[in-house]
Amino acid sequence: MELMNALQFLRLNEIPRDWVDAVWELEFTERKPLDEPVGEELDACTDEALTTLYSCLQSRAADLRLSASSDTSSQSIWTILGENGVSVKSLVAVLSSFVLAAKAKGASVQQRVNGLYAASLYLLLLGLPGSIANRVFHEVLLDACSDLTSHCWPEDSGKKRKKDILKSSQTEGKRSKPQRKDAEEMEIDEEEDEDIYFSGKDLMRIRDAVALLLQSLLRLLQTFPLKDQPQSASHCTQIFTKLLYFEPVLGEPVFAVPQDFTKLKSVPEMAFCGLKLLCSPNHGDQKESLRRVFHRLLYVILMMNQNDGRKPSLLVPNQAVLATRDQAIQFVCHLVKELEELALPFLQILLQHICIQMVEKSEFRSHGAQAVGLLTSSMASRDYAQFIKWLFTFSRHSKMVHRLFSIDVVMVLLEQPERSLEECQDSELAGFLPHKFLIQDLLFARRMDTSSTVQGHALSCLAQCLELPSLNVTRAVHNLFSATGTWTILESELVRENLSSRMSQKTYRTLPFRTVEISSASSSGCDAKENLALLICRLKDSKINVRKAALQALLGLLKHGVIPMNWENLEVLSERTRDPAVSVKKKALQCVGELLAALPECSEVQKAWLHGVVPAVVDSENSVQEKALESLEQVLLSQVKPYSPSRHLDSSQKLTWDLLELMCHKCQNLSQYFSRAFTIWSKQNKFTSTFITNLISHTEADHAAGAWLLLSKVVTSSSKLPYGKILNAWDAMLSSKHVNVTTCCHILAVMGDIATHLNEDTKDRLVADLMSWLKTFSLSLEVISASVETLYHLGSSEDIKQTQAFMNQHCGELVSLCEAYLAGIILCENGTQNLNEELTIKYFHTLGVASLHCPAMISKKTMLLVESVLTPHLDQLADCHEELPASLPLSQYRANSLPTSVKAHGVITLGKLCLQHEELAQKYMPVFARELEIGKEVAVRNNIVVIMCDLCIRYTNIVDHYIPNISACLRDDVSVIREQTLIMLTNLLQEEFVKWKGSLFFRFMVALVDPVPAIASLCEYCLLHVLLKKNPEMFSQHFIESIFHFNSYSKHKSYNKFPQSEREKIRFSLKGAQHRDKRFRIYCFLLEHFTDTQRFNITKRINQTVLACFADEELPLDSDGAEILSETFKILSLKEIKLQAISATAGGAGGEEPEEENMAAMTKAVMQAAQKKVVSQVQRKAFIENTVPVIISLKSLLEQKRSPVLRDLMSYLQVTMQDYRNEVQQLFSGDEQLAAEVEFALKKADEEREMQEQMDSFSLAGNAQTNGSAPGSPNRPRPLLPLKFTTPQPPRPNTMLSRKALTDRHVRTLRSEDRQQKSVALDGTVIVKGAANDRAFSTPKGFNISLTFNDGFSTILSEQETTVDTSGQSVRSKEQSPGPRQWNVESPLRQKKQTKISRC
Repeated sequence: MELMNALQFLRLNEIPRDWVDAVWELEFTERKPLDEPVGEELDACTDEALTTLYSCLQSRAADLRLSASSDTSSQSIWTILGENGVSVKSLVAVLSSFVLAAKAKGASVQQRVNGLYAASLYLLLLGLPGSIANRVFHEVLLDACSDLTSHCWPEDSGKKRKKDILKSSQTEGKRSKPQRKDAEEMEIDEEEDEDIYFSGKDLMRIRDAVALLLQSLLRLLQTFPLKDQPQSASHCTQIFTKLLYFEPVLGEPVFAVPQDFTKLKSVPEMAFCGLKLLCSPNHGDQKESLRRVFHRLLYVILMMNQNDGRKPSLLVPNQAVLATRDQAIQFVCHLVKELEELALPFLQILLQHICIQMVEKSEFRSHGAQAVGLLTSSMASRDYAQFIKWLFTFSRHSKMVHRLFSIDVVMVLLEQPERSLEECQDSELAGFLPHKFLIQDLLFARRMDTSSTVQGHALSCLAQCLELPSLNVTRAVHNLFSATGTWTILESELVRENLSSRMSQKTYRTLPFRTVEISSASSSGCDAKENLALLICRLKDSKINVRKAALQALLGLLKHGVIPMNWENLEVLSERTRDPAVSVKKKALQCVGELLAALPECSEVQKAWLHGVVPAVVDSENSVQEKALESLEQVLLSQVKPYSPSRHLDSSQKLTWDLLELMCHKCQNLSQYFSRAFTIWSKQNKFTSTFITNLISHTEADHAAGAWLLLSKVVTSSSKLPYGKILNAWDAMLSSKHVNVTTCCHILAVMGDIATHLNEDTKDRLVADLMSWLKTFSLSLEVISASVETLYHLGSSEDIKQTQAFMNQHCGELVSLCEAYLAGIILCENGTQNLNEELTIKYFHTLGVASLHCPAMISKKTMLLVESVLTPHLDQLADCHEELPASLPLSQYRANSLPTSVKAHGVITLGKLCLQHEELAQKYMPVFARELEIGKEVAVRNNIVVIMCDLCIRYTNIVDHYIPNISACLRDDVSVIREQTLIMLTNLLQEEFVKWKGSLFFRFMVALVDPVPAIASLCEYCLLHVLLKKNPEMFSQHFIESIFHFNSYSKHKSYNKFPQSEREKIRFSLKGAQHRDKRFRIYCFLLEHFTDTQRFNITKRINQTVLACFADEELPLDSDGAEILSETFKILSLKEIKLQAISATAGGAGGEEPEEENMAAMTKAVMQAAQKKVVSQVQRKAFIENTVPVIISLKSLLEQKRSPVLRDLMSYLQVTMQDYRNEVQQLFSGDEQLAAEVEFALKKADEEREMQEQMDSFSLAGNAQTNGSAPGSPNRPRPLLPLKFTTPQPPRPNTMLSRKALTDRHVRTLRSEDRQQKSVALDGTVIVKGAANDRAFSTPKGFNISLTFNDGFSTILSEQETTVDTSGQSVRSKEQSPGPRQWNVESPLRQKKQTKISRC
């Protein structure tokens, strides 16, 4: 009776039968309103009435279960309803009315709550015994009740609802800005009611109703089997997966199915419980159920929102999404632990699909890799080895993101404890367990990936491996770079991998949740020395991220002692601080800093740090300067503490003084950069009085050299100094017999800087000390220069005349002493017999330094004495007192007997005299030029180059005439002179003291092909990074003349007409076949750095100034002319002269395709395609108007002359007409014979190319078979077999032949490259879409990916259909691969003969 009372509010007896029948006929897909007053009463019912009815039914159901267990009889609910005249059909119809009302848009809170309770009632009824017999079950209504949570909870009820929740979370008292509504939202607003806000109490009511509905659904799944309703089971799986995000779980989630579902506190826990119930045998095949559940959980783990029929969208990885992901991973591990062997195959599938469907975003990749690590930790060793085997082949997938993710997975797996080989009984799979395999065959193999992103990530991770605590991981990395572990690598394997990574998948297809099976050939490591050499080459890669990653890897190897800590390896690291890319510079500065922090006592590391950081203070980029200054300040300045002999220096202080000691001795060449740092710091007031005091306290320590170095840099920035201590140090230095030269120079510099603060008596004493010291001529050359400079500072005053008088007095005295000594050597007949070479050099040096400060004290006799180094005329010098002949004719020059070192210093002194006396410079320029031409002493000629370039700055007009003599040294026999000349001329050109006139440009070009690679590289740097920036048109302006100049052709009226001596012509000539490679290296270098505009214009100019001249017979077609014409055609055939807008590949470098969501990349590709079309049309028009007429005329002329150049003309047309092969007849309509010949040449070339490819294919296929690795090796895995529970698949097709053909085609492409690519990574060939018809989706050649679960073959087909052999033997494409195409082509002459015969 209680039950019937609870049913009274539904007014079931008053429900019209027609309405009930109509609802059932609509199959609960549409809500049919009830007539008044019953409809109004039902709409006005409260949730208390529904909960009361639910409690009655639940208690009655519990009684039935108890009676059934105790074998007592109890009246069933269906009997009670029937006896009281209650129609079950009407009850279900009324409950469905509540449910459908709750699903309507704009449903009120009460309607939602009533609908949820009504759905719970229906599920409760459905779970009672006899529900099927009483026709309670309806699949549509069951799905509607199950899915009601997504409609009733406000967060998922529409865009407007989400905005309202976002508003309610804002701080009270603040008015939010009105949200702009688009058209779609406006429509939603119009359809919804105005009252769409939910209070906290309303939300709690809905949440409790949702929980009750879920509890009812769980009870239903316990008693009501869904094995005959797979669609409902799938729908429930989807609903439970969505509910995982419903609310957070407090504490650890509970996955066990409880006896009482009310004990489950959170909705996600109920959802996990429902997923577990769906995996029971009651609801169908457990394998199918597990597949369904794991497939849904896949997108939870991937943090994606699965949209039916569309590509899954990414979720925002906030805390709630990450927590749900972690719970899903725990739930999968729980299922695998409970179901064991039944769930393990699906765990493999889940792992595979996590890898296959991973996106490129680094955050998602990181979380995905962690998920793979957690899931694999619950696998047995054999299953783990199978996954690693699959991962190995997956790591060579065509998609860049897949190869990238495989590296992330490897890094996570390396953090797990290494599995023992004894844990796996299968000997073949055991080889995949060690960490060594993960590092060497998966991680390090990606160092040669075609994608720079993958390369960089692999190298970065390699460095991270050394930081892992595992000893086996460290040992595996050591084996890669040690001499003990030697590996070999097959060229065919490299090429195959390179080719495979070029292929791409352009369209998205939803992957069915099945096994992803990959098969591929293997690769192995290189020799240890090759690995290190490759890593060092990666430091110079064209991609910035690769260089940065290589820096990190090299740092790790050096820091952990994997590779030797020698200067060769450290120099490579420090050189990157001068990288063209700013980010690489900063990374290099960071790396050398980390290395110094790790190994502060290693002198080689200290030296590398100085060479990397100190020059960076003059970097053109401010941020790099700041980083370098920050490092220097932290390491050097901040560690200057007060010195006490009784206290030991800590490690940081010891490092500071060790570095300064290096600066004083081995790294003196960095002094200028170091001074720049102190100039910047002085402006920032970094040097306090405390710092100066601390610094001076170190001048008495063992490391005093470093202290004086710092003091010499900072003394100018401080006004108050303890001058007494500095003067005491000076006195000690004078009395000491063993004073370091560098320290002495620094003390002298300090003395000069404090001179203005000293009194006159002290100055006089110091001057006397300096003069007495200098007059001994026992000082080193550096100390002599520093002493004279200090002498100048001591004599400086505000009155310039007074200062000059002081210098004339003291420096004049030094000049007189030098003159007397040199006269005794040079004027005496036997003066050179007992010559003290070292002392003579010091006199010459002192004379040169002193003469700069007192040019008026230099007598003509002194000049003649110095001149005698090159022109010793003893008879004139002996009679000369004051008179000096105006000029000395070159005919009187003869060699003297002075040693080369003396002559070299004498020449430097002569140069200093020339700087002060213009007439002397004007007189001796021809002498210097002559010495450059006929001199034998290397040091003398080297110094003359320096002198002449310095004089060019002072006397530009005088020296400009001798620039050809200087530039002639670019072809000197001695490499030192060539390098010195290149540097000096570059400086003059940069400062515009010298112009690109005459043959200077072409002599620079000859330096590009210098036999010494370092000089050629230096020349390239000077041209590209220094000179081309000042004159971007420089290359294009001189290109055509280069053709004539390097071939020594002077018959053109405009080109190659500048004056040159015969000796210079011979020296710089590159004429002849023996120099053809050098000429074309120059041509290619110039063309590579042209803009497209310059390429277009240079092609036009070549047609007008070269080809047209021969066509009009302005230039004779003799042997020299034929060489020029032939070379011109070969230049026009170069790929470097083609416009980049046309020749650039659409997919970009490395075969990487932009992600579909990357709209910017797609827009750029569209713009490039449009630009290519426009440029192609312009080029075609220019070709028709400018080139075709000239070519027709030239061909006619060459045929008349029977010139062999005709062959080069046809080769040029064959290359050029590849872009217009369908327009040959149209373009050459003026010469039908030529058009026919071009068509024939094109077809013949295609035929020969295909034949060559076929021959190479057969040849390399045999080699690949003989060079294959041993079967069963983990380095060469066999294709993963299908899982045991699946329907047997037909064997995969043998793709070896097609794979070899493509591989060999790529090998031939690599062999045909004219020049080595800048990037070290192997370049591959991009295979067009649809090139492989027998594979599931785009994979590398050598891969065979098939997605299988319980079908005979993959349901993902390529664009062309496939047929399946029902006998289970093969899967093959309908289109068989054709053999080489046979051209039915005859030569034009044969066609004409056949035409004549047919006419006859």
